[in-house]
Amino acid sequence: MFSYASAQQKPDEPNDVKFYIDRGIAYAEKGEYDQAIAAYTKALEIDPKSAGAYYNRGIAYANKNQHDRAISDYTKAIGINPKEGDAYYYRGIAYAEKGQFDQAADDFTKAVEIGSKGAGAYYYRGIAYVKKGQLDWAIADFTKAVETDPKKADAYYNRAIVYYLKKEYNNSWKDVKKAQDLGYKIPPKFLENLRNASK
Repeated sequence: MFSYASAQQKPDEPNDVKFYIDRGIAYAEKGEYDQAIAAYTKALEIDPKSAGAYYNRGIAYANKNQHDRAISDYTKAIGINPKEGDAYYYRGIAYAEKGQFDQAADDFTKAVEIGSKGAGAYYYRGIAYVKKGQLDWAIADFTKAVETDPKKADAYYNRAIVYYLKKEYNNSWKDVKKAQDLGYKIPPKFLENLRNASK
């Protein structure tokens, strides 16, 4: 008994999920996201339970700024494989892009719990906390980010911004210096504001 997928297969097409996922990744690496999506969709026709195909298609949709479709695919990947930490991480980024920072923070928390993306998960959860006005939690996450990756200059810079918002200007200057030492270009407007506030 042939499955629907194999019955529709052209003779010269492989019936292999991995083949189409690999093809999709190759297209995505060249920035050809429509072709990548088509390849992942083909993989899902062969195996509708392929968490990897949903996950990778979600990334392709995100690269096209189609965040609702990306979130849908990440959610399907998570439903199939709840331990897929990277799917939580990238779904969190998609939620953040849509301004849904509560959902973003929840997903970054899951990524942290699973141990996915290390410093990045802490960093982006810190950003979400800033957007939610939870400044102390943001500082804690930016701190965890630089403990995990001491060269993560953008985490120092964003912690500097939070210290500035909390009027802790000495701490803000320390983080500005650390970010600059790592080669991060601090926006001149922020430096001007910090100088004026520190007088």
